[in-house]
Amino acid sequence: MATFLYRLGRLAFARRRLVTLLWVAVLAVCGVLAAKAPAAPDDGFAMPGTEAQKAFDLMNERFPGGHADGASARLVFVAPSGQKITAAPNEQAVERTVAELAHGEEVTGAVSPFKAGAVSKDGTTAYATVSYSVKAGELSKGATDALEQAAQHGRDAGLKVEVGGNALMAKPEAGGSSEMVGMALSAVVLVITFGSLVAAGLPLLTAVIGVGLGMALITALGSTLGLSSTTGTLAMMLGLAVGIDYAVFIVSRYRAELAEGRTPQEAAGRAVGTAGSAVVFAGLTVVIALAGLSVVGIPILAKMGMAAAGTVVIAVLVALTLVPALLGFIGRRVLPRKARNGVVRPKKENGGSRWARFVLRRPLAVLLGAVIGLGVLAAPALDLRLGLPGDESKPTSTTQRRAYDLLSEGFGPGFNGPLTVMVDAKGTPDPKAAAGEVAKTVSGLPGVVSVTPPMFNKAGDTALLNAVPATGPSAAETKDLVQTIRGHAAGLKTATGATILVSGTTAMNIDVSQKLTDALVPYLAVVVGLAVVLLLVVFRSVLVPLKAALGFLLSVAAALGAVVAVFQWGWLANLIGVEQTGPVMSMMPIFMVGVVFGLAMDYEVFLVTRIREGFVHGEQPREAIVTGFRHNARVVTAAAFIMIAVFAGFIGMGEPMIKMMGLGLAAAVAFDAFVVRMTIVPAVLALLGRHAWWLPRWLDRLIPDIDVEGSKLQTAAPEPAPVRESVGV
Repeated sequence: MATFLYRLGRLAFARRRLVTLLWVAVLAVCGVLAAKAPAAPDDGFAMPGTEAQKAFDLMNERFPGGHADGASARLVFVAPSGQKITAAPNEQAVERTVAELAHGEEVTGAVSPFKAGAVSKDGTTAYATVSYSVKAGELSKGATDALEQAAQHGRDAGLKVEVGGNALMAKPEAGGSSEMVGMALSAVVLVITFGSLVAAGLPLLTAVIGVGLGMALITALGSTLGLSSTTGTLAMMLGLAVGIDYAVFIVSRYRAELAEGRTPQEAAGRAVGTAGSAVVFAGLTVVIALAGLSVVGIPILAKMGMAAAGTVVIAVLVALTLVPALLGFIGRRVLPRKARNGVVRPKKENGGSRWARFVLRRPLAVLLGAVIGLGVLAAPALDLRLGLPGDESKPTSTTQRRAYDLLSEGFGPGFNGPLTVMVDAKGTPDPKAAAGEVAKTVSGLPGVVSVTPPMFNKAGDTALLNAVPATGPSAAETKDLVQTIRGHAAGLKTATGATILVSGTTAMNIDVSQKLTDALVPYLAVVVGLAVVLLLVVFRSVLVPLKAALGFLLSVAAALGAVVAVFQWGWLANLIGVEQTGPVMSMMPIFMVGVVFGLAMDYEVFLVTRIREGFVHGEQPREAIVTGFRHNARVVTAAAFIMIAVFAGFIGMGEPMIKMMGLGLAAAVAFDAFVVRMTIVPAVLALLGRHAWWLPRWLDRLIPDIDVEGSKLQTAAPEPAPVRESVGV
């Protein structure tokens, strides 16, 4: 492996113009294909295998034109203080507003609250539901503008009007200003790390090229593979992250090789042969983690994972070919100005080696302190409650949140999360009697406030009724109620012959949470198991991969604990603009496992391969730890700071889910890089000594020797280099 990559690095350096032109040509071709590609279909949010999804599909079949998954809006009207919404002037204003929307663009129905009986008991609040023919997020600008204008006309008439539902739902932001801030902070960190604008700019440039190519391919293949812009969100975030990381490690090793007195071409070859080997296997761990999202059973997550995995592969190829090619143009300008004109030998001591020696003096105490600290931080995760936050978690500055609060005040908290009960009475002798029996049973259950009369389809064999819970959509009691209704389904089928399905947004969220919870353990087993096998091949050790996996689990648990403490318990929530506590987003644990595992293994591979390199080349175990930290601790620290800056930029976003992802990922990277990799890893390796690299003989014979450490390069005849050309850092 190292020999092949060494030759590849030298070739890319020597043929730098050709390599660069090839990458530019590929980027241009993919850009043209992306520009000409037809629009990709909507990802949707199908949940195969869940009862809620089965009911949605059956609704679309039995109620054609009903658009069960179409966008909807709830206009909430509140009369001025001391007045009733049923007063003649107020009623007329409501009727005019609803009539204005009824014949609007993409609207399939808008019913007056006075005809639908949608008026609160105290007569102060009413609501009108507007249905659309397209999904949320696909509404035309004309339709959303008409909705906002109608609401404003109601306000002009003296009413308080807010708009709930998903019609005005904006697609989650995962780019724009947040990524620009992350790039700017990354540039600052790289300049401080390398002391050279050229060296700092190269990783940023190559990362942008890799991400641009990945996104262009996703767009070009969107209509063919069913990928959309949403699919590429994770690819953009991770592509930028690993693209910077991989280039940083190649450039850092190149500078170190120059410091050993090698010519630029030889330095580039050895940088790709050694650090490049680590890049390949670090990239493979990320790809495994992302491709493993396919086992969750949610199509959109599988697509996001595969698209991001493809972008990571591109980042690896860019690091192995384009980075050494660009180093060929830059030469020694990658070094600080004062280091270009003479030989500057590598320092025997720096911050990394001093930290390693500190840990080596008291490894057991450091290990226990780090593990206990992470355990304390992880403690809140024991109270983890999963769900899909809705309008109740949005800032009070949004009309959706204000509409949610007004409906809760006027009609009760459960009104914002009604349950749709479908009665499939096809083939039964008396569908109306069956639906009536279901309505009677559901209305008699504890926790049900009201049940609407059954609404039948044209064939008269399927009915829908809405059950309003006494508690809010994200409450544990509402989840229990859904399970209770489903528990009565078997008895009702026996009594009436009808099949009962519970659906609606609230039930769908509950099913999503349950499916993701059930998939977490299999996902962990697949991802961690495959990665341990891969790391076994890389490090030729049994204990090091196990230590890497256990350390990762500690950091993820601590990060989840931080998320629970802030978003569920409300600790320090005001500091980051969290206005409403609630359950943690259902996808958060699996999302964090997939993303953070890949990045954590990056740091593990980069740091420990350099330690093993020293050990393989004859150093004592403890001295090899110091050598690895002297060479790579600074770069790993810089890479971690870059990732923390990128993810922390999302904390300032208005969307609660994006805010949660930003905090969780930033915390996980911080814990993993600085507590696990920089503290626990050297402590464990020091305690294990030579046993850290133990491998049974039978296993040693089975696994291939891929020479990640580049030991064969050490025995190769080095290229002669004049002393005056040997500059370093």
